[in-house]
Order: sequence, then structure tokens, then C-alpha cells
Amino acid sequence: MSEAWRDLGTPRAGGVLLIGDHASNHVPADIDLGIDPALLGNHIAIDIGVAEVAALLVEDGAVDAAILGGVSRLVVDCNRDEEAPGVLPIASDGHAVPGNALDDAAREARLARFFRPYHDHIAAVIAAQRPAMILSLHSFTPSLASHPDQARPWHVGVLYNGDDRLAGPAIAALEAEGLIVGDQQPYSGKLLNATMDRHAEANGIPYVGIEMRQDLVGDAAGHARFAGLLAHMLRKAALKLPA
Repeated sequence: MSEAWRDLGTPRAGGVLLIGDHASNHVPADIDLGIDPALLGNHIAIDIGVAEVAALLVEDGAVDAAILGGVSRLVVDCNRDEEAPGVLPIASDGHAVPGNALDDAAREARLARFFRPYHDHIAAVIAAQRPAMILSLHSFTPSLASHPDQARPWHVGVLYNGDDRLAGPAIAALEAEGLIVGDQQPYSGKLLNATMDRHAEANGIPYVGIEMRQDLVGDAAGHARFAGLLAHMLRKAALKLPA
């Protein structure tokens, strides 16, 4: 266990590994982001519903293990490249994060404390117990405060970059459940896919990125519904993998 991540389940070679970069809103006591604490319940701080759905998927056995980020995405955004400005966001959806205006030494310390251990842990788990597939689990707000006129009607999004082996089966499985599915929505995995590029695509491991709409996954009923939908999707997708 580490402050940089939280593990659920037991990784299994040939199994399913879930990765949730933004599953926590924890801010260590020695870090002052300079924001209203109420914002820690907002989408800018956490992917609402991810931790709960991940736990249910592990409990169900649809996922063997999950690696969840241990701190808020405002402390460090692990789904970015290390050199990207947004890895330590100074603003998010119209909210300034003054505590992230760091000098080079402080920036390096933040990355060394959280970002690198998180990714090193994922790499070690994959090296020791190579999964057959990876599920990258995120959630998205139905509307951005900065763009309230831009509706996000999708119930769920499917994201991918160069490796689209599981994207088609995932979209088909979710549409068969009556969901409005966004193919590369609410944003494209070809533009924002850092964790999967690093740990799935670079290793040739099939994966799919899933974005759940937060107003549908904000309570226990939503958690259970999406865990069931994703478990079914994963089992259908597994049939498309080479033997």
C-alpha cells in the first residue's frame, strides 16, 4: 500500500486489470491546493463513481484486480505525460488551483512522491502478472461549468488510441444494453490516453477506456447498474480476444 495508489483484488496472469487514475479526492494534509474544500466533491477533483464501481467489479470477479490512484487529480493528474503542464493543474473548469503554482523543485518533489510511484507500481504489476486485457475506468460530468451550452448526452463513452481491438466489441455490448454510447466521447483517446498509451499500448495489451456519466453513477444504485453493465461488456469483449 502507498499514498500514491490503492490496490483491490489480486492480479492474475491472463486476467483483467482495472486502472482508475482519478478514483480518489484525497489531498494529503501537508498539501494546500488553495481551493474551497467543497470542490473536492466536484468532478475537477475526482472521477465520481469509479472507486465504487471498481470495487463491485472486483467483488463480482469480472475484474481480477484494480489499481486506483491514491490522491486527487488536483494533487497530480496521473493520466497525463509527466512533462505535460496539466499534470499539476493550475486551473480546472474555471476554478483556479493556486497551490499548484510550484517552482521546479516543488514540482519535481510532487511528481517523485505521487506520479512516478503510481506508474512504477502499474508497470510492476503488469510485468509480474500480465493481464489479458485492461479496463481504464473514468467518469465525466454531464456538463462543464465553463461550457454549459455544450450538452453531453452520452450515457457512457468508449475511448482508445491506436489499439482499437476492444473498442468495437465494447461499443456493441453497451449499445445492446440500450445505452447512448459515445465513440471517442466526451473526448478522444487519440488526444488524451496517457496511462493506456504507456501501460497497455506500449506492451501490446488489449484495453478499453470507459467514461461513465457522473449523474448516472453517483449513488449506490448507479454503482450497481454500471458494475453489471461493465461486467457483461468485459465478458463479451473477452470472447473477441485471440485464444
